[in-house]
Amino acid sequence: MRYKTLFLDADETLLDFKKAEAQGLENALRRHQLPFDKKILALYSGINKRCWEEFEQGIFDKDTLLVERFRRLFQALAITADPEMVRRTYHEELGKGGFLIPHAYEVCEALGKTHDLYIVTNGVAATQYSRFARSGLDKLVKGIFVSEEVGVPKPQKEYFDYVFAQIPGFKKEQALMVGDSLTADIQGGIHAGLDTCWYNPGRNQAPAGLNITYEIHDIRELTEIAG
Repeated sequence: MRYKTLFLDADETLLDFKKAEAQGLENALRRHQLPFDKKILALYSGINKRCWEEFEQGIFDKDTLLVERFRRLFQALAITADPEMVRRTYHEELGKGGFLIPHAYEVCEALGKTHDLYIVTNGVAATQYSRFARSGLDKLVKGIFVSEEVGVPKPQKEYFDYVFAQIPGFKKEQALMVGDSLTADIQGGIHAGLDTCWYNPGRNQAPAGLNITYEIHDIRELTEIAG
């Protein structure tokens, strides 16, 4: 067996975050009698991505991030609304979005019989656990590590150090980090001393010099790599 331990990112690796985000945002905004359409979704998605990048860089903490993205959205739309109140509703709705990437369940089900699977994810713990339960993934893995509970996010080395310490007999040389994010997952895994597998269904170009161990375009390819 090439690897014993597989660290799996959640959003856009196993779970369809884009679908959950769209449903969650629409339901939250409509519950507060605020407008929603595809342009607003695209605007929010861009703001949210930038805010998470700033969070990963340590520019602000998680609590600030969760509200800041809605503050920026309402500012861009010239809307008067309480970003904290909408944020709470959004996470309630987002927690209902346990949509899976095609073939993610079957791959985890198969690999879970031969490997130790762990989900490593940034996000709000209550929301993520709700989505895992709805998807059924929580029954297929040995553990789930959410950055909110760890206290630091991917890609920080301290996040991975914490995860490693929770796994009895853990050996880095027998572990693989799998994810779609070049910053949080791949660079984080590299800095933590892990082999990495970039899930890249869009066939994007990786920056030069980034030492990615494997690249896959279909999650089913992971079964062959894992050994």
